[in-house]
Amino acid sequence: MNVAWDDLRTVLLLVRHGSLAAAAEQLDVNYTTIARRIRRAEQTLNLALFERLADGYRPTEAGHLIAKHANEMEVAEHALRRSLLSADVALSGPLTITAPQLLIANFLAPVIDQFTTGYPDITLRVLATNDILDLTRLEADLAIRISRNPGDTLTGLRLLEQETAAFATQELAEKIAGNPKGMIDWVVYDTYPNVPKGIDPAYPNNRVRLRFDDMVAMLGAAQSGLGVVRMPLFLGRGTTGLVQVPVLPPQPYADIWLVGHKDVWPSRKARAFREGLVAHCKAHRGQFVS
Repeated sequence: MNVAWDDLRTVLLLVRHGSLAAAAEQLDVNYTTIARRIRRAEQTLNLALFERLADGYRPTEAGHLIAKHANEMEVAEHALRRSLLSADVALSGPLTITAPQLLIANFLAPVIDQFTTGYPDITLRVLATNDILDLTRLEADLAIRISRNPGDTLTGLRLLEQETAAFATQELAEKIAGNPKGMIDWVVYDTYPNVPKGIDPAYPNNRVRLRFDDMVAMLGAAQSGLGVVRMPLFLGRGTTGLVQVPVLPPQPYADIWLVGHKDVWPSRKARAFREGLVAHCKAHRGQFVS
């Protein structure tokens, strides 16, 4: 009885994520490949690992047992890969980093340009997402996070302190300055659906005009003159067509961190990227605070 690791990993991910589509996304294959691997594992083991139900696949007791041991195998595999990365002294091969989309577009692009130019033998992969990727499972080698708690189990370096403030078009800013008692329309993020706290008492009339679930859309709304948006200073200062308005004085915001697993952190490729990033952050601290 010889079950392929790919098939065992597929059983694990189907148990872990609960659907063919989710497991397929994790493995970057289509869902028919997941179904085929599950059938192959069941035939090899001569066991039913999942019940096929109308609402999806439900693991059997055997399926849970396979997933438990496959998880232990996965942990060992990731530990081996991290150890190999730590021992790697070559400035070549793959390196994966992850960071929020707007931080990449508005601040990190020069770092990426300099790194790929300086180290052409390193294949840099950039995952642009606000999601917290699992560095233990090597979903990325290094992560740049905006956070007050970037991960207790990780090795971290605080890159920048930052503040937020209010931004709007020049036309809207002038209108507010000319009539501080007038109504000020805000564009807010769904997670914080109310008018921001800490507004200057000189501007007493405020209301929420629009709510968005995406910061890129909020930037577009602000550039179109639809309202005032609270955002990090670096983002407002770096966005064409926006100026800072005194409605909301600068306020502390979550810091920017670079984090990595302790096994990966010392690798030569990670160190090379870290050195360029730190230098860039030191040179541009003024973009982030008042």
